[in-house]
Amino acid sequence: MPTPSQPRPPHDPQDPLDAASVQVFNERTSIEAVHEALITAVDRHGYSKASKFAVRLALEEAIANAFHHGHRGLAENLPVTVAFRVTFDEIHIAVEDQGPGFDPRSVPDPTLDENLEQPSGRGLMLIRAYMSDVSHSSRGNRLEMAYRRPAEG
Repeated sequence: MPTPSQPRPPHDPQDPLDAASVQVFNERTSIEAVHEALITAVDRHGYSKASKFAVRLALEEAIANAFHHGHRGLAENLPVTVAFRVTFDEIHIAVEDQGPGFDPRSVPDPTLDENLEQPSGRGLMLIRAYMSDVSHSSRGNRLEMAYRRPAEG
């Protein structure tokens, strides 16, 4: 990984290793394939092990939420769309399901005493904790998240 005195590596935003948009099905091999593609791009840009953990966990939670909550009541064979772009400074990920959407403000805070035994809200809490920015589409069926490379200390 370059130090502040070294120039940044050249980046071609059109490089297919750095960006992708794929349909992911609710099956382990499909989910693992998108994880592998993302982590390969993250490795290519020299992110730390801790950064890779954060990004992988956030993606796993976002995909799980899309299938479990977003596609609730829909056909099981419907895919979600996962798009990502990795640059030296930032990793941007979007996960979009085909469901009706939701209001993210309606998700209870899982850290409050009255919600400790509730199973919902933990995935979104983890995503918000590990990612630099998190937003939802107005419809609530698309999650966009960004992870910015931490400053070296």
